[in-house]
Amino acid sequence: MASIAFIGLGNMGLPMAANLLKAGHAVKGFDLSSSARDAASDAGLELAADLLDAIRAAEVIITMLPAGVHVVTVWTDIAGKARPGSLVIDCSTIDVESARKAHAIAESAGLASLDAPVSGGTGGASAGSLTFMVGGTGDTFARALPLLEAMGRKIVHCGATGAGQAAKICNNMILGISMIAVCEAFALGEKLGLSHQALYDVASTSSGQCWSLTSYCPVPGPVPTSPANRDYVPGFAAGLMLKDLKLAQQAALATGAATPLGAEAAQLYGLFNKAGQGGRDFSAIIEMLRGAG
Repeated sequence: MASIAFIGLGNMGLPMAANLLKAGHAVKGFDLSSSARDAASDAGLELAADLLDAIRAAEVIITMLPAGVHVVTVWTDIAGKARPGSLVIDCSTIDVESARKAHAIAESAGLASLDAPVSGGTGGASAGSLTFMVGGTGDTFARALPLLEAMGRKIVHCGATGAGQAAKICNNMILGISMIAVCEAFALGEKLGLSHQALYDVASTSSGQCWSLTSYCPVPGPVPTSPANRDYVPGFAAGLMLKDLKLAQQAALATGAATPLGAEAAQLYGLFNKAGQGGRDFSAIIEMLRGAG
């Protein structure tokens, strides 16, 4: 079993670290947030006094942080201090450029590295059913696979450095666009006198079927596990969806890719966040779309 340092014990990081602990690994966590540290302590996770204390004896270092600047900063701090040959895995969702910069920092310090963002939200993190999209060498991927399997159900090696982040932002652009489409359809159906259940029963077994409908239906009733049944308490917050859509637009601009629907989705989630709704589930955007109608 591995000795693991887990840096970033928020809503995603803590349950991921807990699943590694359940799998029999020795896990030592660190977070700058006192509330995150308290939650980790309550969950039975051993806490480090600081970053250096966390990584001192670690064979594997996993980061789950808010943005690229945080990942690059932490990986810079790790370089030269981690044990030679240690494996460093970043599970944050960040821009591809920052991911590749982090890989370069690790390589210069003699560390193996992967970018491995996740999909599945807090529910998937708790259940150990996340999807991992992984970028890095094949040998490093093989080394990390047993650890990723302790936290996820589907592990995909997407290619070389940065490929995991590329796959993540493309996937979440699809998700943001499709959720808006499903919300628009339900808002229109309401005005046409359709019941939520009738529209769901048709669309979920017809050409309108998609994950945003069948797993995360934005209205109460048809899918009992969806956030719509809990007043949109977030599984995936609208603020995080906006972050991912902005990353996709940043990548599209850098590469010259045409993403008109991605751009429109980013604008709509931007308006939703400006209205103070960023802490609610991203499916709650149906309420704004109803108003816009």
